[in-house]
Amino acid sequence: MSVTADGPQMLVTEFEERARHADRSTEGARLEFINGHLGGKAVPDGDHGRVIQWLTRICMQHRPDLWLDPTQGLVVEAYRGGRARPDGSLAPSEAFVGQGEWADPAPVLLVVEVTSYDSDTDRRERVDKPRAYAETGIPVYLLIDRDTCEVKVHSRPDGGRYETVQTLPFGKEVALPEPVGTALDTEPLTNRVR
Repeated sequence: MSVTADGPQMLVTEFEERARHADRSTEGARLEFINGHLGGKAVPDGDHGRVIQWLTRICMQHRPDLWLDPTQGLVVEAYRGGRARPDGSLAPSEAFVGQGEWADPAPVLLVVEVTSYDSDTDRRERVDKPRAYAETGIPVYLLIDRDTCEVKVHSRPDGGRYETVQTLPFGKEVALPEPVGTALDTEPLTNRVR
């Protein structure tokens, strides 16, 4: 299916088949379907993985009832036509059991993305995903932006956007609002940029 101004590049079922094939045939392929467009996430580098480890440890210490899942794909967007692979989805530990590759995002309290150094990071992480996650009703979107050395906390989704966006430089303490209710000392992030 071709790209048009009025329609998606392909049907969701076509995307899911392509993503399944890519996952089996290409090590590290991480395809997404956001805003009707096929996209690919770069294979995470070592610092990217370390950021997720850091955040996982914090979540486990402060919210042991939850798990920051770095692998689960989510069904996103208002009409559930999108498929996203967040770098982490904070949810109760049993939330995705039995759901398959693309899970219902209802139990997710927070999604996290860590920017990669690829050409479509700006559009994908800073424009398309905040909209998709807000439309889906995910309460908090945490963007760890290694390009700008900032943390952005998006909260209070209203169906099409997040009403509140707090931006702080790496090194400051960041409060993740309820339902997460955790503070992050972002000093360790200053060592995770190029």
